[in-house]
Amino acid sequence: MIAKAVKRYERISPRKLKRMLDVIRGKGILEARALLQFNHSRSKIPVLKTLNSAVANFKIKVGTVRIDDKDLFVKEASVDAGPTMKRWRAGFRGTADTIKKRTSHITLVVDSYKPLQEEKGG
Repeated sequence: MIAKAVKRYERISPRKLKRMLDVIRGKGILEARALLQFNHSRSKIPVLKTLNSAVANFKIKVGTVRIDDKDLFVKEASVDAGPTMKRWRAGFRGTADTIKKRTSHITLVVDSYKPLQEEKGG
């Protein structure tokens, strides 16, 4: 069973986010959180929020089965380009230079290492 979380319109360029997602792709949740926590990039904050959201979605989706974070891993991590905001500022000899403020859509998919089984009531 998988769970997915998407963070859209994040105001960081996809190129910067891709480096962060390459680090956590395929790692366990605890290891991925540790790697993000000790990284000094500004892009760690939206990635960490999206990761926590995907784990919460997984726990809600599972329902009655107890699942620990150590049993989960990042199955897929991708980033897509969002809309680019175009701004301008004064350039050389009265011309206008464009500034492209890029946005991103972050997608994380979380899965369990072992198959889930229903707990017996009692």
